Amino acid sequence: MNQPEVVMIGLGYIGLPTAALIASNNVTVHGVDINQKVVDTINRGEIHIVEPELDTAVASAVKDGFLKAGLSAVKANNYIIVVPTPFKGKNEPDISFVEAATRGILPLLKAGDLYILESTSPVGTTERMMDLIYSERPELSGKLHIAYCPERVLPGNVMYELVHNDRVIGGITAKCSARSVE
Repeated sequence: MNQPEVVMIGLGYIGLPTAALIASNNVTVHGVDINQKVVDTINRGEIHIVEPELDTAVASAVKDGFLKAGLSAVKANNYIIVVPTPFKGKNEPDISFVEAATRGILPLLKAGDLYILESTSPVGTTERMMDLIYSERPELSGKLHIAYCPERVLPGNVMYELVHNDRVIGGITAKCSARSVE
């Protein structure tokens, strides 16, 4: 696979179905997971989670060369962050996985790229990631398209709902919102 069009960071219950759906539309996707077993399973065209219709979508996307998995991100034009946000302490969301995923793509980002945070996260997390990116890569300030897309699917029906549920994607600016729905 040459440079993929999309890098999906997180290949769990939301990330893998989303990656498979995108790839089923003949869009090249490089999925990233921290678990080597997950990466190997997907690269064989198999799945590591139970979700109706996902096995067929992944098998086809891998066979057709539109989906590949790895342990780290690669250059692309679009990055989607779909990692866990567990609770810590007094029901505080832990956004350390979101931050780690964002730091993992910092060296790869270039002007014009799209960054979508799809992890369930507290209000202000997208802005915090924008601040992190621009503090580490000030030359990109105002030159990325940064957006948030809340997860809106239920396990056991994810493949259907990804296609049939309306999705909301909100950009940091109107220009970011316009780019995120292209």
